[in-house]
Amino acid sequence: MCGRVALFTPPVRLARLLDAALAAGIEPEGHPSWNVGPQRRLFAVTQHDGVRTLDRYRWGLIPSWAKDPSIANRLFNARGETVAEKPSFRSAFAKRPCVIPVDGFYEWDHRPGQQKQPHYFTRVDGEPLLLAGLYERWRDPEAPEDQAPLATCTIITTTPSDDMEGLHDRMPVVFERSDVRTWLDVEDDGADERAAMLRPAPKGTLRQYGVDNAVGSVRNDGPELINPVEPKSLF
Repeated sequence: MCGRVALFTPPVRLARLLDAALAAGIEPEGHPSWNVGPQRRLFAVTQHDGVRTLDRYRWGLIPSWAKDPSIANRLFNARGETVAEKPSFRSAFAKRPCVIPVDGFYEWDHRPGQQKQPHYFTRVDGEPLLLAGLYERWRDPEAPEDQAPLATCTIITTTPSDDMEGLHDRMPVVFERSDVRTWLDVEDDGADERAAMLRPAPKGTLRQYGVDNAVGSVRNDGPELINPVEPKSLF
């Protein structure tokens, strides 16, 4: 599961990294956060007619057929093994892939004999993480017809790589920049090729360390949340 991320790199830099234009209304310097949870805003890059755009999306997918937006509460992640078949995700997988740039993500230590301490994961090279995602634009059936649809997204997860060190049994799918073109291109029938991309990142991609439990509440925010804290043992 991936349920908490840090996102503090300015949108203008994220767009430049992914060869994308900023959508209308996106502030180039943005509003940094070190503690973004589901139902908060993420950035995602999509591609249409060969043109990439970085825009805001609410974290938690709402399928186009949903009548109640509360379904998003349980659709903030999609399992890579079943994303192409699950009714909640299959249409988005076929037609609406996106890349979600973040600075890092948090997972809680589930190993026996260890306290349930959060750990922060980021790239070894210090660059933003590029996560596999899907997006939807949902229209409230009770809203006026001229009301803009709600843009939502989900992060795709896979089995853990060696870099997770047994801390958790899932991790987000992490792309390299060279993967982005293939992932976003839905003009050709490349669903099988994109499905094959939903695998753990190679060993050595990520680094991780323990951080303070304060990240457990989204009310807490600030750069101190990613400061290293010595992992604690129950014994």
